[in-house]
Amino acid sequence: MVEYTKEWLPLERQVDRLADRDVDVGDRAEAAALLEAIGYYRLTGYLYPFRKSESYLDEEERPRIRVLSGYRPGTTLQHAADIINFDRQLRMLVMDGVERIEVAVRMRIGYVLGRTSAFAHEDPACFTEAFTAESTDSRHPAPSMHVKWLERVNQRRAGSDEQFVEHFRQKYDDRMPVWALTEILELGHLAVLYRGLNQRDADEIAAAFGVPTKRIFSNWLASLNYVRNAAAHHARLFNRKLQYAPSRPTVGQMPSLDHLRASETAKGVFGTYNALAVIAYLLSTIESGSDWRGRLAALLRAFPASHALTIESLGVPLGWESLELWGQRQR
Repeated sequence: MVEYTKEWLPLERQVDRLADRDVDVGDRAEAAALLEAIGYYRLTGYLYPFRKSESYLDEEERPRIRVLSGYRPGTTLQHAADIINFDRQLRMLVMDGVERIEVAVRMRIGYVLGRTSAFAHEDPACFTEAFTAESTDSRHPAPSMHVKWLERVNQRRAGSDEQFVEHFRQKYDDRMPVWALTEILELGHLAVLYRGLNQRDADEIAAAFGVPTKRIFSNWLASLNYVRNAAAHHARLFNRKLQYAPSRPTVGQMPSLDHLRASETAKGVFGTYNALAVIAYLLSTIESGSDWRGRLAALLRAFPASHALTIESLGVPLGWESLELWGQRQR
């Protein structure tokens, strides 16, 4: 382990450090104000693509890239400010899009499960064996995923201050039908519940969103939950490698998403664009008149490209505006 020894720096010294590393800081008072608003660590995260780099061979003679501490010539603090503003708008759009999807998924799961019974979410017969089976490992005994899910949901319900929850608490001994319960569930709860559903119900729900398989839709829900959480906690979406990237359908399954298979680069597979494409696709099945795609397209066109950065940092493919996904009508 290496001991951390870097010292605390006042704002003026932070400006000096950026300038010493070849960043054009511009007006020093404005530079200090930007650092005061967002912090040095966050700002340099947005400047990371502007750092100098060099090629080298590792111990096995494989080519590698080493990122250096200095910045490329022509890098300005305004570049960081512009990207920060772009990323903020992107997070707001992601939150807006995922909210609409989450609400629609709540309704659809409650609707389909409720047809079986008001309390189908408690019934093991509505779920796969893998979801309802207890652990048989004597070294690590554990309740089933279904039981764990019910415990989480019960905690969620107990902590809710919604009036309709209080109504069920007082009148029905705190027992809620699934079509009401889904209204207090977050996307993470819904993703876990959906993954455990029996094949028939899961396929029906997926088909309602234009998705051909349970596997794809289950993956998408988990991925969008990850992306939404990143946006909600103000993490960078720009230049991000998604830890839980959405599955890319095989060519022909969903033609408007065929282009996601065109690249096998890290950006093409794990870039933020894939999640944006999935959101756009799902919204087209929920709200035919939604302007979300248009607003996102306008933001992408306004990306603050520079000498060191292009829109491809998001995984956006060349010629994206001509793709079917971003047209007026698609499914």
